[in-house]
Amino acid sequence: MAEMVKKATRESYGLALTELGDKYPNLVVLDADLAEATKTIFFKRKFPDRFIDCGIAECNMIGVAAGLAASGKIPFANSFAMFSAGRAFEQVRNSVGYPHLNVKIGGSHAGISVGEDGATHQCLEDLALMRTIPGMVVLNPADHYEMQAAVRAAAAYQGPVYIRLGRLAVESFNNNDDYHFEIGKGITLRDGKDITVIATGLMVSRALEAVKDLEKQGIDARLINIHTLKPLDRELIVKAARETGKVVTVEEHNVIGGLGDAVCSVLCEECPTPVVKIGVNDVFGHSGPALDLLEEFGLCASHIEKVVKEFLARK
Repeated sequence: MAEMVKKATRESYGLALTELGDKYPNLVVLDADLAEATKTIFFKRKFPDRFIDCGIAECNMIGVAAGLAASGKIPFANSFAMFSAGRAFEQVRNSVGYPHLNVKIGGSHAGISVGEDGATHQCLEDLALMRTIPGMVVLNPADHYEMQAAVRAAAAYQGPVYIRLGRLAVESFNNNDDYHFEIGKGITLRDGKDITVIATGLMVSRALEAVKDLEKQGIDARLINIHTLKPLDRELIVKAARETGKVVTVEEHNVIGGLGDAVCSVLCEECPTPVVKIGVNDVFGHSGPALDLLEEFGLCASHIEKVVKEFLARK
């Protein structure tokens, strides 16, 4: 059993990149004047000749990354999600997605948990934006071990990948020795027959806490961790919906275009099932301490419990 680690996934990302630098001599890292924040500074310190600071020019950074990929490198281009997925969307779409180049994009400081940086930096749309690009793999790891595994998988994968990184430290729960990460495959963390909770990223740990509390109240909830939003594990989602009959999705993202909509699009085609989406309800965030904001926006275990119980009470 691996030890419990409490880290922000951005830090786990930086550590994983640094480890991969030895394995892949053609791996290069780009950043947009935010290496201290995205934790790519770890890679820069060990491999200064393979680190490119593009300055506050995210669109240019993606273009540079595309050129490096076309010449045989494995570039990881990084900034805050608001800029790598938002500001640079056109370059990601046309310079990386359209030619299907081997560029990996790190979107750090995503979601409400960015905290005091406020609405302008709390990107709640990145997963939706990246899901719309044909051929783009979209990853949202939940803890330290999952992030490290995701970075290794992204480096080995041939094609564009978007990885969402968090600012807030989270306790690891993927500590079991048999933990296995595979792009496109969700993980059933707890089995159950009454209802299915499907969570991604930071919200998986909150959902796990909620499901444990619900069990004490006699509610047998299944919990699925979706670390890959695209390609989505359709088979696992449909199986859970058929066996439990109701689904709750939980994400630190706008309820439009993210995990909830991805799950609904699968179920409406293959297994029509009642679904309730927990997320940010089509509003902007605002400045405040991260933990307080998560409570305010209902992205916490107590709210997940409340929603599940109310959903089960419906006839």
